[in-house]
Amino acid sequence: MSRPVRTATALPLPPWLAHALRAQRGPVPWNAVTRGALAAGPLLLAAVLAGRASVGVVAAIAAMLAGINDRPGSRRTSVQRIGVPALAGAAGLLVGTYAGQHLGALALTLLLTALGLLAGAVSAVGPVASGTGTQLLVATAVGAGMPLPDPGWQRVLAFLAGAGWLLVLRLILPTPGSLTGDRRLDFRFDGERTAVADVYDAVAALLDAAGTEHAVTRRAALTAALDHAQDAFAGPRLRRRASSAAERRLHAQYAAALPLAEAATALAWAGEPVPARAGAGPRRLAAAVRSGTHTGPLPAPARSAPALRALDDALLRAAVAFDQGGGGDLHTRRRSPASLARTVLGAGGREYGLRVGLCFGAAAAVAQVLHHAHWYGQHQHWYWLPATAVFLVKPDLGPLASRVLCRAAGTVIGALVFAGFAALLPRPEGLVALVAVSGALIPVAARHFAAQTAVVTVLVLALVMVGGEPQASVGRIGETLLACAIVLVVGHLPMPGQRAGGVRARLAEAGGAAHAYLAHVLNEGGDRATRWTLRREAYRTLAEARSAIALAAAELPALARHSKGADEVAAVLERLVDTTTACAVHLDDTGRLTPRHVERLAELRDELAERRDLVGRLRLPELPLAG
Repeated sequence: MSRPVRTATALPLPPWLAHALRAQRGPVPWNAVTRGALAAGPLLLAAVLAGRASVGVVAAIAAMLAGINDRPGSRRTSVQRIGVPALAGAAGLLVGTYAGQHLGALALTLLLTALGLLAGAVSAVGPVASGTGTQLLVATAVGAGMPLPDPGWQRVLAFLAGAGWLLVLRLILPTPGSLTGDRRLDFRFDGERTAVADVYDAVAALLDAAGTEHAVTRRAALTAALDHAQDAFAGPRLRRRASSAAERRLHAQYAAALPLAEAATALAWAGEPVPARAGAGPRRLAAAVRSGTHTGPLPAPARSAPALRALDDALLRAAVAFDQGGGGDLHTRRRSPASLARTVLGAGGREYGLRVGLCFGAAAAVAQVLHHAHWYGQHQHWYWLPATAVFLVKPDLGPLASRVLCRAAGTVIGALVFAGFAALLPRPEGLVALVAVSGALIPVAARHFAAQTAVVTVLVLALVMVGGEPQASVGRIGETLLACAIVLVVGHLPMPGQRAGGVRARLAEAGGAAHAYLAHVLNEGGDRATRWTLRREAYRTLAEARSAIALAAAELPALARHSKGADEVAAVLERLVDTTTACAVHLDDTGRLTPRHVERLAELRDELAERRDLVGRLRLPELPLAG
């Protein structure tokens, strides 16, 4: 009698460790690699040849920080994503330079702590604000602690020149694919073009997944594509409306995708498969956006259900919009100053600011003690400790334990790699080449925090040596490990107020957006433009809440437990918004809801009422009776 074979089952990794080992995937961003190679290295080389190596070091640091913010998207968005943090960094460098020269250790530590509180609270607003806060604090620490012979105003000009040079490269370098082929496209809008095409592909993928277990994932991917497209159009502009025919056409193509997305979401909510040809039309539209050509004939789906009829109508309107290209509403609502102030001063902003301020201030205090105790020797490079703490404590960069682990590993690897190169490369030309190579690697290394840390460590150590300091790899490793210990301790200290404030604030915002969307559909369903604006806001706030919840869940158990149950609330809100979308499509077609719609809305209302402690006192509108 044979014995049963026992199979070994691998134990699941804890969430914080699994997050630390996870890396993003995708093609190599060669355009960003080219910009990175042409930014910090050439700036440093020009300064060295001119006999102003210290100015080149500051410019190269600014180009490096700008390269970290150089993410995929449109050129218009990059002005905001790179430019706003660069301005904050220049201000921080100026403040740090003069504060380091004129303030004592205690006053300087208090100033840095106050800046940390402010920058942390502002970072709760969004990604650009977070990058702005990060660069403000890092540049302040560098200005106060890096010994450079240049006056403050020259450092600021060099910093702005370094960041501005990379931004200029981002704006003027064309995408190779846009200059080839039979039809040359306006390369200025390649980011917007790609984003809009991705929306149509996501609509087709959701239609293919209707009636399957992949529908929820595909709907989330459609939301991400729509968010990315909105962001691609959202950068600063000199005129209120699009000024070129190419941009107006892209606006019209994006606006035409919204009713298609609405119909596809309604079909996915119904839970029944749709004919395979339903996804062919959106795919042809995606191809037309990428190539800049006409759509040609679009296969019409069957008109046997309200959502299918809505899909067919949306395809027809899209075909007209593609041919005319007369522009279109982007259906975005700008956040008012009052709304931004509520975010900064709310529970999430207060918790964020307090944690960043305490970590930054504690790191600065320890660095000052070590500096005045001559632990650093004759070289004043105490800025590394508080600057490292900034990257470690920022919650939007990943879970705390994951960030600490990746930062420690990346610094050790980067310092050891640099020590090897420093022993072999000629100076300063070899170090300048190392800076150029490191700048080119930053866009690729950005896929994992440890890899990015290793590349940045090599680049900064090379800059410091070009600036006149000796090789300091061992000291950098020690300071980084000390910063990791500080952030781990401070990050797990009990804080005043309710924990997981950022998650709760995001959930409350998503709940309010879902309420506004549902109330409009039930009471004022005829205004489609407003409905699509509210729908976009509801899905965007839900996606932001989901991201915050995922990061909080990957913390160590001592922190993760405070956000327990938040994922279930977000899931209920997502089902509510999906159901609202299905109701909107059905009301457009028949003017009344079915018993299934009303019953589903009532169930979701009751589920949210049971979880009121997490989502707040959310009051849904009265539900109509099915007719």
